[in-house]
Amino acid sequence: MATFRFQSLDIYRLAKDICVLVQGARIKDSELRDQATRAAKSCFLNLSEGLPSDAAGIRRRHFAIANGSLGELSAALDLAAALGAIDADAARTIDSACERFAMMLRN
Repeated sequence: MATFRFQSLDIYRLAKDICVLVQGARIKDSELRDQATRAAKSCFLNLSEGLPSDAAGIRRRHFAIANGSLGELSAALDLAAALGAIDADAARTIDSACERFAMMLRN
């Protein structure tokens, strides 16, 4: 499914992969699972709202929101790992994807 050209971009696919990884991690703490899932979806959806816009201000605003949600996701994963509520390998995999997403989003 690729209605828009931006759906073929690496950053778009990575943001979608992060959502899938977070969902699949099955974080044991329900609040952290909900927070992490919502933050991951916010990264993806705000990126998707900003990408097709030609207006720099609109893109910047949505990318800033995606970046904030990325920080929230990272913190939720960090706390879940500290509490033993997520598999360590899953947390590392998601964290690595988040680092890559951050680099792509900020450049």
